[in-house]
Amino acid sequence: MSEGFFSKLVSGLTKTRDTITKRVEDLINFSSAIDDDLYEELEEILITSDIGVTTTTRIVDTLKAKVKENKVKDPSEVKYLLKEILNEMLQKGDEAVLEVRTPCVIMIVGVNGVGKTTSIGKLANKYKTQGYKVLIAAGDTFRAAAIDQLNVWGSRAGVDVIKQQEGSDPAAVVFDAVQSAKSKKVDILICDTAGRLHNKKNLMEELKKVDRVISREYPESSRLTFLVLDATTGQNAVLQAKEFKNVCDINGIILTKLDGTAKGGIVIAIKEELSVPVRFIGVGEGMEDLQEFNSKDFVEALF
Repeated sequence: MSEGFFSKLVSGLTKTRDTITKRVEDLINFSSAIDDDLYEELEEILITSDIGVTTTTRIVDTLKAKVKENKVKDPSEVKYLLKEILNEMLQKGDEAVLEVRTPCVIMIVGVNGVGKTTSIGKLANKYKTQGYKVLIAAGDTFRAAAIDQLNVWGSRAGVDVIKQQEGSDPAAVVFDAVQSAKSKKVDILICDTAGRLHNKKNLMEELKKVDRVISREYPESSRLTFLVLDATTGQNAVLQAKEFKNVCDINGIILTKLDGTAKGGIVIAIKEELSVPVRFIGVGEGMEDLQEFNSKDFVEALF
């Protein structure tokens, strides 16, 4: 992670730091001993920071065990143990850096309003900057705004967008995009999908249909599916992720709007409860503000 982005992450996590780290520090400073009161208050801080009940219980139990094991008596040590626990949690079973095997089709899923279109534009720009030949498929045909927005992002990134009019069959758009990707020898095809979850059956059918088109027309391509979640929705993001996980195989999460929220603790909850790695995080509006997630940097910036 670049120096510039790390400082952006540090400033982006200000609100989260105020809800977690600052309150933990205050708690430690006012505690004379590591006792039940300290654990209870710590639990409350973590739960209200959107780390969630299940994950918080796990963190506090691990902390108690570490305190006992290392015979820790001084409350000021708690902060360092907590940092260690969060690091271990976020790195647990962490897949190596995401390998993109070309040609590759990346499906982007997520409900409307989470920053899906923006993330696609930034992702396309990122891969293009890395030297890949990129193409975008405007598969969310239910909203004319989504198609127009993708067009804008595509031209900003200097990447072609394959589209049809509003209301077209998403599978038909993906079919066209696959043909175009093959003839232009594209490395990465990024496909937008409709952001509907309330009608899961439709969404499932649609994703299956798109999936069949890619399998039939582009069997040589490798496949990835990224779920876009909005960090500002906190625990609601975990629920959305669970729903999508039931509908499709998710290889990673793109977490947007991390800079405007006090709910950055959601990163820990997602990792712990879903066992799906956060792959990219967005901390700003700029084209370069989507970066690969690094758990060590995240915990560093948090503390």
